[in-house]
Formats: sequence, structure tokens, C-alpha cells
Amino acid sequence: MAEQDARALHHAQIPLEPGEISIGVIIGRTSEFFDFFVYAIASVLVFPALVFSFTDPLHGTIYSFAIFALAFLARPFGTAIFTLIDKNFGRGAKLTSALFLLGASTAALAFTPSFDDVGWYAIVILAVLRIGQGLALGGAWDGLASLLAMNAPANRRGWYAMVPQLGAALGMIVASGIFVFLVTRLSAQDFMDFGWRYPFFVAFAINVVALFARLRIVATPEYEKQFANLELTPVRVSETIANEGRNVLLGAFTPLASFALFHMVTVFPLSWVFLFTTDNPADFLTIEILGAIIGFFAIMLSGLLADRIGRLRLLTGCAVAIGAFALCAPVLLSGGATGQIVYMFTGFALLGLSFGQCSGAVAVRFSRRYRYTGSSLTSDIAWLFGAGFAPVVALLLSSSLGLWTSGAYLLSGAICTFIALRVTKQLEFDD
Repeated sequence: MAEQDARALHHAQIPLEPGEISIGVIIGRTSEFFDFFVYAIASVLVFPALVFSFTDPLHGTIYSFAIFALAFLARPFGTAIFTLIDKNFGRGAKLTSALFLLGASTAALAFTPSFDDVGWYAIVILAVLRIGQGLALGGAWDGLASLLAMNAPANRRGWYAMVPQLGAALGMIVASGIFVFLVTRLSAQDFMDFGWRYPFFVAFAINVVALFARLRIVATPEYEKQFANLELTPVRVSETIANEGRNVLLGAFTPLASFALFHMVTVFPLSWVFLFTTDNPADFLTIEILGAIIGFFAIMLSGLLADRIGRLRLLTGCAVAIGAFALCAPVLLSGGATGQIVYMFTGFALLGLSFGQCSGAVAVRFSRRYRYTGSSLTSDIAWLFGAGFAPVVALLLSSSLGLWTSGAYLLSGAICTFIALRVTKQLEFDD
């Protein structure tokens, strides 16, 4: 029905403006990251007490982060499943089914029962719904980012590459803002009883808007023709790996520093502050909102810098800077309110500069035939390696061995990224 409505707008001769593809990309990514951050925040503030009430807060959060990682494990399988749907029924059917699954799984999380009410079934329900989110995110790849990049002028590729990444900052700002409102306006009991559930309903509504915005573009004949002309069509995952395995592997390791930093300035510090300090979570979420605003403008700056000095040079510099930041990050995070602010603002600035370009660093090496599926698969694996286990590993290490280990974990990601970028540069030279 949504796809028919999108086509009806086209047949009603409502024109597609040139910048509408960018708007569609941003709306789509914002909805995905909003879902991501709503769950991430709840995995710290809600699920340890609701679903893992049989243990202490620290271990409850560790278990919650383990469930959090399931979505990243499921994403590659989602890509494989929905690629078949795309190949057999079309991009519109794929997007509709994927975003319906994402919205349904997210909204159903609002009804998650407590461990006290249903016992171990609460954990099973949470895990199943989280896997549903992961499968859906694997299928939510619409190809618009690749279409945008391939239509970009040669001297503006960095600018166009950063456009989809803006959705991460916007999703974080909106999700954190809603939780700040609920935490400050409701009593602790009311928040745990019903308040935390509202953001998941909002996520479903945002997904509906995002679905229509994306179908408005991908379901029209003009864009279907562009996808076909640029060979942005689904290819079997096995065939993609067989022909583009080297680029998939490089693509998985290139953004490790950025993706590790992603969680080291969002999910992990919130858990550390919540568990080991007396700071108000709402105050720290407000700091995260301000940091996300800095990240938003840093993402835009990355586009300008990449077009001026080159994407690989920018990412290499960011990897070195993130490595340096990793060395002082533990001192800052444990340095009270001032240290936390410096940690968050510096971290988000570096995140914006690196995250804004990391997705396009290797995707441009895919041949046209494999770019659509290859970009999706590479993103899934990169998020799994770089971010999926970051919160649980960082919290386990920090709580057992000290906060310095979280910095060591981030440093390892920066080293992997630096090596991957050097290999990519050498391959470009050899080619």
C-alpha cells in the first residue's frame, strides 16, 4: 500500500526535486539511528533493572549489552534474506517488509515484560525482538547512498558521502532528548513502570514516515531506471564475496576506529556514569545531545575536508587522532564533570570527522555490479566488528581491570583502521 501511494504521487506529476534524494537518505538514516539509540539508552537505564533484576546492576548491564550485540550478529543474515526479496519482488517490497519488521520489533519492545512477572521468558522475548531489529536493519539498505555517491560530481564526492551520516547525529539528538524529557518529568517509579515505553512507540511512527519518504524516491520510474543504468541491483551475497572479498574485508576494518569511538562516546560512557558515579543520567544525556550537535557539524566539515585534502588522508589523520584520544580518554572520563565534558565534546568532534567519510572509503572500490550488495554487506560486517561488542567488552574490561582498558580497546580499533587505510592506499597505487 505504501509503495502504491508513493507511485501515485509520481503519477500525479508531483515533481521530484534534485535535492530530494539527499532528504530521503537523511530521513532513512535518522529513523534507523533513532531506533538504535532508543534501544541503546534503554539497555542502560531500563533493561538491567527490568529484565535482569535477578542480579546486581553491573552484571545486569553486561547481560543487557550482550543482548544489544545480537542485532549486529543478525544484520548480515538480514542482508542475505532481504537481498532475495529484493531480487525476486523488487526494492519497494524489500524496503516495506524490512521497515515493517523494524518498526514492529521496536514497538513490541515497549511491551517487554519484567523478569519478576514472567521469569526467563522476559530475556527470551528481549533477545528475539533485538534479533528482529538486526534482521530488519540488514534489509533496510535502500541503495540511495550509493546512488547519491555515484551521481556526485568528481570534486564533491566527500560532501555527498557525508550526507547519509548526518542521520546518526540527528537520531541521537532526538532519542536522547525524549529520554531527558521523560527522566526529568516523571518520578523514577513512573519512568520504570511506563515512561520508558513511549520512545519505542515514537520509533514506530518515525519508521512509517521514513518508509514513505524512501519509497517516494526508490519506487518511481525515474529512479528505478537510474538504479538499473548504474547497475545498482541486488547480487547474491555468496557471489559478491567471491568476486569482491578483498574489498569487503578492507571495508570491514577501515571504519573500526570510527565505529569503536561511536560507542565509546554514546553507550559505554552512559553506562559508566550510571553505574559508577552519582551523576544524574539526564544531565549526562544532555551532554551527549550537545556532543551530537558538535558531531553533526563535524560530519559536515568532513565533507569539505575530504574534497580538499582527500578522503584517505583525512581518515588516516583521524585514525591517528583517535589513537591519541584513546590514551587520554580514561583520565578524562574519570575526571569529574569537566573531564566528562571534554571527553564527550572531543570524542564527538573526532567521531564526526571520521564517521562522515568512513563508509565511502572502500565502497568506491566496488565494481558497479557489486556495489549495491557489497556496500550493504560491508556495512553489516563493519558494524559487527567495530561496534557490536564494543559496549559489553569495554564495560567488562573497565569494571574488572580499570578504566584504562577501555582506552586500550579504542586504541586497537585505531591501529586496525590505520593498517587498513595503508593497505587501501597501496592497492590504489598498484591498481
